[in-house]
Amino acid sequence: MAHEHKLEIFRGLVKFKSNIQKIWGVLIFLTIVTAVEVGLGITKPEFLTKNYFLGMKLLNWIFIILTLVKAYYIAWDFMHLRDEKSALRRAIVWTPIFLVCYLIFILLFEADYIYNVFKEGFLAWNF
Repeated sequence: MAHEHKLEIFRGLVKFKSNIQKIWGVLIFLTIVTAVEVGLGITKPEFLTKNYFLGMKLLNWIFIILTLVKAYYIAWDFMHLRDEKSALRRAIVWTPIFLVCYLIFILLFEADYIYNVFKEGFLAWNF
């Protein structure tokens, strides 16, 4: 039950002639995204480290988003999710996205509490 793999990336925007060319194209894309992450991590632009969004630096949000983009693309291309039924793709993709959003919410909520404890001293509940 062998079938040909799709030799395109970015939803057909870039097409290749062979699997080897496609692997190189994917490698180049992932390398560029990783290079952007490393470059931002080394330079740490001031406008990204001084500005906050939802209690976290913009630079950290960029790292999270780029990491999710790489993980999604690896799953999409190398785990052949594009060839699966849409319900299975949604179940595989949306579940981790929901869990990552939930984890970010919990981390921000708990970090805010710890920050307030350090800033204002011990907080006790008054019953």
